[in-house]
Amino acid sequence: LFRFLLFCCFDSLCFFFFKQKTAYEIGVRLVGSEMCIRDRDKTYFVIWTTTTWTLPANEAICLNGQFEYSFVKIGEEYHIMATELVKSVMDACHITDYEVVGEPVSGAEFELMRYQHVYLPKEGWVILGDHVTLESGSGCVHTAGGHGVDDFNVCQKYPQVPITVPVDDGGYLTDLAGKYAGQRVWAANKTILADLTASGAVMGQVHIKHQYPHCWRCHHPIIFRATEQWFCSVAKFREDVYKAIDTVQWMPDWGHDRMKGMVRDRNDWCISRQRTWGVPIPAFYCKKCGAYHITDATIKAVSELFRKEGSDAWYKYEAEQIIPAGEVCEKCGASEWTKDTDIMDVWFDSGSTHAAVLEERPELHFPADMYMEGGDQFRGWFQSSLLTSVASKGCAPYKSVLCHGWVVDEQGKQMHKSAGNGVEPSEIIKDYGADIIRLWVASSDYTVDVRAGKNIFKQLSEAYRKIRNTARFILGNLDGFDPNTDCVADDQLQEIDRWALAALDDLIVNAHAGYAVYDFNKVYHAVYNFCVVAMSNFYLDVTKDRLYCTNGAARRAAQTTMYKILVALDKIIAPILCFTSQEIWDFMPKTEGMNKYVVFENMPKAGQYAADDAFKAKWAQLLSLIHISEPTRRTPISYAVFCLKKKKKRDYISIMD
Repeated sequence: LFRFLLFCCFDSLCFFFFKQKTAYEIGVRLVGSEMCIRDRDKTYFVIWTTTTWTLPANEAICLNGQFEYSFVKIGEEYHIMATELVKSVMDACHITDYEVVGEPVSGAEFELMRYQHVYLPKEGWVILGDHVTLESGSGCVHTAGGHGVDDFNVCQKYPQVPITVPVDDGGYLTDLAGKYAGQRVWAANKTILADLTASGAVMGQVHIKHQYPHCWRCHHPIIFRATEQWFCSVAKFREDVYKAIDTVQWMPDWGHDRMKGMVRDRNDWCISRQRTWGVPIPAFYCKKCGAYHITDATIKAVSELFRKEGSDAWYKYEAEQIIPAGEVCEKCGASEWTKDTDIMDVWFDSGSTHAAVLEERPELHFPADMYMEGGDQFRGWFQSSLLTSVASKGCAPYKSVLCHGWVVDEQGKQMHKSAGNGVEPSEIIKDYGADIIRLWVASSDYTVDVRAGKNIFKQLSEAYRKIRNTARFILGNLDGFDPNTDCVADDQLQEIDRWALAALDDLIVNAHAGYAVYDFNKVYHAVYNFCVVAMSNFYLDVTKDRLYCTNGAARRAAQTTMYKILVALDKIIAPILCFTSQEIWDFMPKTEGMNKYVVFENMPKAGQYAADDAFKAKWAQLLSLIHISEPTRRTPISYAVFCLKKKKKRDYISIMD
């Protein structure tokens, strides 16, 4: 790609357009005489562009009113450019013989001056814009409101500057481009440049590399065109949207401010698209005067037709077959029509689901309990749903919004088929089972990008095995245990049993807190620590002697405790490890009233096994003496149990207590 430095000659009418006094003062200040007025045909603005095909659409040159501009004399010609960029422009154009004449002039003094187009027989305007910087170029920006966002926005501030689009829907230049009409825009780059060079209008060329927008599907460069569209004026009900945002629970919390920022920066929402598929915009146009025609009667007719035959009926019938009889153009009184060929923005479609789904299905309700999607939906589904709902109902369509990140590979790179770094769920399921994927999701902080890879799933399988083996150990020791007849009363439980149930109560509290705000990571860590630290490394290890060496009330107390723990634990992990939890549930001895499927059970309630502060402090002090972090050595308690068991089996439990 190239960057071209071009210059446009002042038209002889420019100084007559302004008051001569103003022009005279500028001329005197710059060159110290009336030479500038006499030689205005030799005075030029230096502009630059990487897209010469947009020059037919040039209607303005944009300067920054805060910058100073100088007249640079090259031979007998004068070139206007930003003072701070004079040297860089001259170096880029390989010009060494030049002179800066007169004093610098504020860019604001050039505002609304006229100039002659570089090769078309038309005039343009000098305007001011803050987007003009001193980072590169000449400080004088070629402005085509029909082919650039910044250009379009700055031209909106000057009603006298037209928006010209000399490119048709197929990417060909139109008659507005003069002799270049009929050329594709990319081909016109070369021909326009060649003609400009031949006419002496090209001041210099510089080879550069820079970012340029490309289609994400075909990867070809795209162009911008200003076209007529349908808009929703967000600015008219923005304050109501702010109020609705405040009523929503955002997860994470930063979603609140992000959505407000998105709405604050959006004045209009373009709801039309030029596609050959999609839901059509139900608008009619008068054949005689071209005015659009939308009334309550036409909307009702189209709505009834779509409900009966679907939106494709718009393409099936002629306009006269759809529009109600008796409709006349409000502007000219004619009654012949054409149909709009645009479709609705797909975000308008998806943003209307709260009306099309929630209000149409009796088993659902408005507003929805939750909308859940990725972070890009703050400008997409989250926002379009919010805008359509507030505009039509005055409230948000959801009670809460949960936003998640993206899945990336182990190195943090985005997954792409072309890159070959994707992870197929089927491969993970084949090696580890489906529950390992669900556990991976639960163990991750999904509010940011989540890494996935074989090594990660391999490590996580060890954590899964810890949870599974805890349940497996308990089930093995419940063999022959009937909870309907063998459970002992709470007062027959030993103190270590009550400690285990208190630890279970803490798990229930943490699980409820995590599930309430969809913080599955918190639930996962609470379950993992409970299974590994509280159960495997301590309680289940200590109670082995009771379970293996006794057959009385002490063993029943341990079994009762473990049964209560397993029932509650299985209910807690059911939303995450759905297959594993049901497998555990199938092998678990049941009591009357228990469902066949664990997912139909209610979550265990906290407080049933809660311990007081004194009890917790006592056991915290005891546990501080146990070196659980050294799995190769017996803990002090396990060692004490071992010795006491040899000496006197009958009394070791009471001594331990």
